[in-house]
Amino acid sequence: MKKYVLPLVILTGYAPALADVKAPEPNLAYQIVEGLTTEVGQRLAGTEAEARARDWGVAKLKALGFANVHIEPYDMPVWVRGAETAEVVVPYPQKLALTALGNSGATPEVGLSAEVIAFSSLAELKSAPDAAIKGKIVYVTHQMMGTQDGSSYGYFGPVRFIGPSIAAKKGAAAYLLRSLGTNEHRVPHTGVTDWEKGVAPIPAAALSVPDAENIDRMLARAGQPIVIHLTLTPKFTGTHTSGNVIAEVPGSDPAAGIVVIGGHLDSWDLGTGAIDDGAGVAITTAAAHRLLAGSPPKRTIRVVWWGSEEEGGFGSDAYFKAHRTEKHVMAAESDFGADRVWAFSTKVPDSANSFTDRLATALAPLGIVADKRAAHGGADVEKLIEAGAAVVDLRQDGTHYFDIHHTADDTLDKIDPAQMQQNVEAWAVFLKLAANAPEDFIAKSRAGVVAK
Repeated sequence: MKKYVLPLVILTGYAPALADVKAPEPNLAYQIVEGLTTEVGQRLAGTEAEARARDWGVAKLKALGFANVHIEPYDMPVWVRGAETAEVVVPYPQKLALTALGNSGATPEVGLSAEVIAFSSLAELKSAPDAAIKGKIVYVTHQMMGTQDGSSYGYFGPVRFIGPSIAAKKGAAAYLLRSLGTNEHRVPHTGVTDWEKGVAPIPAAALSVPDAENIDRMLARAGQPIVIHLTLTPKFTGTHTSGNVIAEVPGSDPAAGIVVIGGHLDSWDLGTGAIDDGAGVAITTAAAHRLLAGSPPKRTIRVVWWGSEEEGGFGSDAYFKAHRTEKHVMAAESDFGADRVWAFSTKVPDSANSFTDRLATALAPLGIVADKRAAHGGADVEKLIEAGAAVVDLRQDGTHYFDIHHTADDTLDKIDPAQMQQNVEAWAVFLKLAANAPEDFIAKSRAGVVAK
């Protein structure tokens, strides 16, 4: 991966907006993600591994000097992976590289064999007659490409999010998709799928991009049905405990409210969750750590390591339920890897536009430009935003994020420490300004709104 050379202003640990806060502990963010991925590794939600990660996080946050460090547990249904194999039986016998989607149903232990019916888009699948699909393996391809802002994932994501449920309603025996990835490595990308209420889950899996392209070639030349033998044996293991890890930099004025930041602690089980989202946890924690020494900020900074984001946002739901009556004035999260921040956007009341202007000035020395699009936050803070909190997005370069997203390649070596440190500097600038800003970030028209 190409290395990014930081400007001197970052290498010295200095940015004008941070002149009077604690000097950074060298590579603290990298130390955190290195420790998490080495000592814990993968952290599938609701499993023993995620529990070890919470304990690891509490010890680390206390050692760093944060206040009010604790775990807030909740229960959730837990899905675990089983055997996953596939091979073309007719007409060109060969093995396929694939992985089950989260919440996938299972085949019989001996697997199933069925003809493949292919679709070039989700829209094409939706319009297909049920009779053409019944008893077959549905395969949906797409042409997702890498983009700096990651927007292609949002556009093509429904192929995974809801495609399996649509196929199941039409009587499909199983569902395969081209991975939602932008790499050409033979490594499939997992991710959760959602089943419409009342729809029985069918076996659902993602093919690696090269294997999907191979299926496309087979379909173009075979002149006869393609038959695949598929074995997937995942299962739900019942209800188990997950939890959020919480720590704070206490503010001097409790009435001024809370700035909540963080990332999600859980990960998929194929890699070690370095970029998704050990990096986000580490970046936000290291930035908040910068404000621990010296005069306390006006507002409390709350760092949350959310649990079970990948499996459906159980952690964010539990956090909102427990803290909905508190005054959250600003929310932001880091969940897009560790490559450099190139732009920022805000969503604040018109009365707080001066904050956006100050933030633009403070971030410019770090090579970060203002993006005029409104900030949207992320899955773990969306309910807080709906309830009236302002939001800032620090937009990372996502050009290569989906090369390894949700794959076995999500490992520590994919993180460039220099780019990660640029993230920390940007987050520290944002936190200092947001925690001490004189503006009221809660729009009067939305104050007290409670998300349902």
